[in-house]
Amino acid sequence: MIVTFLGTGTSQGIPVIGCDCDVCRSLDFRDKRLRTSVHVAIDELSFVVDSGPDFRCQMLREGIVRLDALIFTHEHKDHTAGMDDIRPFNFRQNEDIPIYGTRRVIDQLRDEFAYVFSATKYPGAPGVSVNEIDNNPFEISGIKIQPIQVLHHKLPVFGYRIGDFTYITDANHIPDQELDKVRGSKVLVLNALQINKHISHFNLKEALEMVELIQPERAYFTHISHRLGLSQAIEKALPPNVFLAYDGLKIHI
Repeated sequence: MIVTFLGTGTSQGIPVIGCDCDVCRSLDFRDKRLRTSVHVAIDELSFVVDSGPDFRCQMLREGIVRLDALIFTHEHKDHTAGMDDIRPFNFRQNEDIPIYGTRRVIDQLRDEFAYVFSATKYPGAPGVSVNEIDNNPFEISGIKIQPIQVLHHKLPVFGYRIGDFTYITDANHIPDQELDKVRGSKVLVLNALQINKHISHFNLKEALEMVELIQPERAYFTHISHRLGLSQAIEKALPPNVFLAYDGLKIHI
């Protein structure tokens, strides 16, 4: 399995024109983050978790030429807004792209992308095949995917475990029964938004506490705002098996 971090940033705390903080002025490419998403390649299977507003440029940057599925963690725009840009894969593959999400997520997509789901479609509109999921394992081309239901403040969202890899973003609480699904993961990806406490995301201290509790071989932090600080400075303070993810990072599992 090869996991590519398409984006590791967040709409919350995106640098603005004229911002003079250290991260916004940084020349370190690791401090330049698009919205959070990952690409997973297992043999010939190619799928993406979440398609935020930066989806198109992320896929072009990584040279990804096939998309077998698009899986959603939740319905917030920074995780769904780029769904329209699956259409080149429709044209290239001559098929609808399977999408996976809870009923709540699918309903939101139907509202925001009504033309995609219309009975009378505009020529060239994206084509999708809908797969509604719940908090039970499902398969894509024989690959088992285990949803992990976490809380994003009061909103239930999904993380996912695929083999020894667990991916959780937009969370500030993981219930005990869901933690049992995560234990034993060799690689854990977890959100760490900033230094200060936040209402709906783990901050750095809380994310480190979760890593200590779960005990993966390696952990990577994502969904990072510029309020976390410079990558170079933060990484120096992390345990040896914990890293800040960055856009374009590839890990082999």
